Amino acid sequence: MEGFDSVPFGDFDAVTRATGPETAGILVEPIQGEVGVRVAPPGFLKRLREFCDARGLLLVFDEVQTGIGRTGRLFAYEEAGLTPDIMALGKGIGGGFPLGACLASERAAKGMIPGTHGSTYGGNPLAMAAGNAVLDIVLEAGFLDRVRMISGSMQQHLAMLAAEHRNVIAEIRGRGLLLGLRLHVPAASFIARLRESRVLGVGATENVVRLLPPLNIEERHVKEAMAALSVACASFETERKAV
Repeated sequence: MEGFDSVPFGDFDAVTRATGPETAGILVEPIQGEVGVRVAPPGFLKRLREFCDARGLLLVFDEVQTGIGRTGRLFAYEEAGLTPDIMALGKGIGGGFPLGACLASERAAKGMIPGTHGSTYGGNPLAMAAGNAVLDIVLEAGFLDRVRMISGSMQQHLAMLAAEHRNVIAEIRGRGLLLGLRLHVPAASFIARLRESRVLGVGATENVVRLLPPLNIEERHVKEAMAALSVACASFETERKAV
């Protein structure tokens, strides 16, 4: 995008080299979704926060995929022990209803006077009601604890599946219920076979299949999904043996 200099994800030295006197801020996803469910390296986000504070820069997080409980916390930045200056939200905040939000700290919002940041559809009453209903559920006592519990179970099952099908699954990635399978086989073909078992996955770069189940799934749903994944893995192994 015009006005942005892109640097490799997780490369703090590259960030410092790209920063100059005209730099206003740094925009980052705490977990990259589209490019393969890549979690920020340990300490990277905290170093960005410290760097921005020292230089007077704004730290902006894109939490469209990670926000509203997807990682087992209300926001992914909580895991890093810091707070961004500006944060973009979408998708999960509406629970299926089209809704996005831009949150900002008091300091960062000083420049957002009337007319500088708005939308024809901003503040839509129906969208606000949907977002409010989603937050009522996600913020209920124990809801996010349960997301983390289900995520732990799902990741354990996936680890066993990967160990059993090493020729198909190369790596398990992600956090909470934003998980990815980096594959040795074509991701598009794997997704098609999951669909035959009535399980939906979505592709990403680095030959990754993303698994993004609803936050209210139960253990029985995890078992159903694992059965479908196992069938898909076995089908590729059977084809290889046949060749």
